[in-house]
Amino acid sequence: MAEHSSIEWTNATWNPVTGCTKLSAGCDNCYAERFSERFRGVLGHPFEPGFDLTLRPERLLHPIGWRKPKLIFVNSMSDLFHKDIPIDFVERVFQTMERADWHVFQVLTKRSSLMRDFVNRRYGKGGAPGHIWLGVSIENASTLGRLRHLKQTDAVVRFVSFEPLLGPLAAVDLTGIDWVIVGGESGPRARGIEKDWVRDIRDQCQGQQTAFFFKQWGGRTPKSGGNQLDGRQWLEYPAVHRRDRRCER
Repeated sequence: MAEHSSIEWTNATWNPVTGCTKLSAGCDNCYAERFSERFRGVLGHPFEPGFDLTLRPERLLHPIGWRKPKLIFVNSMSDLFHKDIPIDFVERVFQTMERADWHVFQVLTKRSSLMRDFVNRRYGKGGAPGHIWLGVSIENASTLGRLRHLKQTDAVVRFVSFEPLLGPLAAVDLTGIDWVIVGGESGPRARGIEKDWVRDIRDQCQGQQTAFFFKQWGGRTPKSGGNQLDGRQWLEYPAVHRRDRRCER
């Protein structure tokens, strides 16, 4: 957990849960697993249990102590909708987000149907509060079903992270999607990304009035290839955030 983050599209990370299990191809070279496992068995270290799924109740109220508004990436080191996280613990995470409404919380999952079902039960037709953004991670065409689940989720702001982008996606219906993030994989076993895959998503975002944020080309390190596409950076945010500049940038 960090009050500040080097992730380009957020300001801070908050990890009331750490650890996860692999679900699809995008998980193969998980950066969070690689980082966590370095410290497995180190007595007293926060990642002494490595990447085993671990609840961190002592962190549940941390965002309430951060008085300056921030964009907060929730569970950057896990997945809040992992099937082994008790529902009552997920409820407590959402209670904190509801209380700390001066922040914007960015919730990103690969367990898209579980997120949809939880959010729709909790909020009904009124939808999740506007400061809780809900998103899914999609790495290739075979995982596009998560987009359908996201559209079925009652939310004010919906976003998709195509990272690591592992293949072309062809036509994607972005109706109801406010924000798209694209990035290549980074790390010692990083798989490559093609410029045409990124251009295609950018062009579809422009044609469908969806904000487009290109995070990185990836490589050995996140910064290896920079983040320019066709001679410029693409760092757009959802229109709702552009209207409300309270959060750090």
